[in-house]
Amino acid sequence: MKRVLVALMIVAVALLGALLYWGGQRSPAPISNARTALQPTQIPVYGYKIIKSYPHDPLAFTQGLVYENGLLYEGTGLYGQSTLRLVELETGTVLKLRRLAPQYFGEGITIWKDRIVQLTWQEKTGFVYDKTNFELLREFSYATEGWGITHDGQKLIMSDGSANLYFLDPETLQEIGRVTVKEHDKPVVRLNELEFIKGRVYANIWQTDRIAIISLETGQVEAWIDLTDLLKPEERTGREDVLNGIAYDAQGDRLFVTGKLWPKLFHIELTQPN
Repeated sequence: MKRVLVALMIVAVALLGALLYWGGQRSPAPISNARTALQPTQIPVYGYKIIKSYPHDPLAFTQGLVYENGLLYEGTGLYGQSTLRLVELETGTVLKLRRLAPQYFGEGITIWKDRIVQLTWQEKTGFVYDKTNFELLREFSYATEGWGITHDGQKLIMSDGSANLYFLDPETLQEIGRVTVKEHDKPVVRLNELEFIKGRVYANIWQTDRIAIISLETGQVEAWIDLTDLLKPEERTGREDVLNGIAYDAQGDRLFVTGKLWPKLFHIELTQPN
């Protein structure tokens, strides 16, 4: 009889242990942990500090901006007023200027080796110039609008006002790929002027005071720069349009920004994100 009781007790303990085990396996994770896992990572937002300001032509509707060897190359827009120009940084003096035909609305520019590539807005036409004398070397076409353009040393990177960045072969100027820019899962539209800086694409977002810092591999926005109140009320002429224009001095690690019809161009440093 004692052996039977002992056996029954062993079976009961085993059944109880199994129930506890499988019950634990099926128990849901704590609600707090599940909610935490679903929360997206907060994207940092950098502020800015003005290091120095420079004169900028208040009649220049800035669409593209590039820094090289102490000088600025600038592409400007508006029908009948679009130009490609070489500008002295310190004084804002225009050293060289080429006017586009009045049917073209000039957009972004970039320097590729000894050439300058310039886009146009709705004309679906791009121009390639000799960097030294601004002589027109060729024209090319693309299927979308043209907004901003830069390069990463291997391919040209172009925006068209959508959430897409298009990759172009720098020799054939044909599309070889694209990526959609997103903030988490939400597409970021109105990508405008572009600059490639330290492995990331910096993009003006049209009609905002923000610049997106974008991973070229994933298209994800990794950080924002908030340039609210960059141009102070007492510095305004009343004609200013939106923030637009990013240039980078890689040798001096200097970041320059300006806007369309702005009387000033700024060298800024980023401050800690909030």
